Amino acid sequence: MKKIILAAVVLFAASFTMSAQQYRVITSVESIVPNGLGRSRIINALEEKDYKEFTTVQTEDDNTRNKSDRSEIRVKNFEETKLLNFYNLGGIRFQNIAANDAVITSMINDMISNGWELAFVVSGVESEGGKGDGQGIFITRYIFRK
Repeated sequence: MKKIILAAVVLFAASFTMSAQQYRVITSVESIVPNGLGRSRIINALEEKDYKEFTTVQTEDDNTRNKSDRSEIRVKNFEETKLLNFYNLGGIRFQNIAANDAVITSMINDMISNGWELAFVVSGVESEGGKGDGQGIFITRYIFRK
């Protein structure tokens, strides 16, 4: 009987732990603008938002436009960690990439030491679109869970 009660308590605790996971997204934005003119940063929001406050449901009968106020969506409290740009006047700068790797590694190690687990990494690129474009970023989202 004691074994059954103990097993039930362990199963209950395990199911509670599984449903109580938290996620946190930290984003790095690295400039791939030629001549080092871009800005590169790690961004970490310090406040939470409830997506439901900014969500509408579109139906055939009601297709009212989402009128969420942009100023209410914006996060005003966030950490901004400076990174170096991939390019300088001489072209691609491998030393800057190595420096960014060191800073990002430090951020990941800090999150892990605070009990977070790196669950997923997702990245994308919007690269230069040709002569005169001058735009480009390499964005990576680090998704942690606890």
